[in-house]
Amino acid sequence: MSNDFGAETPAVTGVQSPEGLAARGAALAREKLAQAKADAAKRGRLPRREPRRRSAVRRDSGDPQLFGRAIRDLLSDRGWEQSAAVGGVFGRWHEIVGPENALHTKPETLVDGELVVVADSTAWATQVRMLASTLVRRLNEELGDGTVRRVKVRGPQNGPRPAGGLRVTGSRGPGDTYG
Repeated sequence: MSNDFGAETPAVTGVQSPEGLAARGAALAREKLAQAKADAAKRGRLPRREPRRRSAVRRDSGDPQLFGRAIRDLLSDRGWEQSAAVGGVFGRWHEIVGPENALHTKPETLVDGELVVVADSTAWATQVRMLASTLVRRLNEELGDGTVRRVKVRGPQNGPRPAGGLRVTGSRGPGDTYG
């Protein structure tokens, strides 16, 4: 029997089981691996059997070093680890609280375990107050246990609208937007 390209195709006599195909594939893989090792031995490049060892040579301070290690050493020497971690959390606020909450809230300061969060309306301030314990737990997972002990939420800081023009005397505007 031949196909359209003139090559002979074997006649299908029976269908192999999935186990038979898997065993045949594993045997073929072992055969190819043995062949690759034999080729490498001929070239004199056998793969290593033991892991590479790191040398215990201490670098001088003037020697080049990995950037990440240099930054960690600098933060440690100056005592900036906590500040850098807090800055990282503030930078990833949308990931920590979710995109919808991040649109309406932002962290302002973290001093002595108290995180101050500013909300753009009293409704969102109330929402954050209700989720404060969850937020404290989540932030402590990021920063280390006990770093954040309390969340203080501030609503919008807009005062009453100025009088004049089309304003009603004594009106403070929509009541739900003033903290």
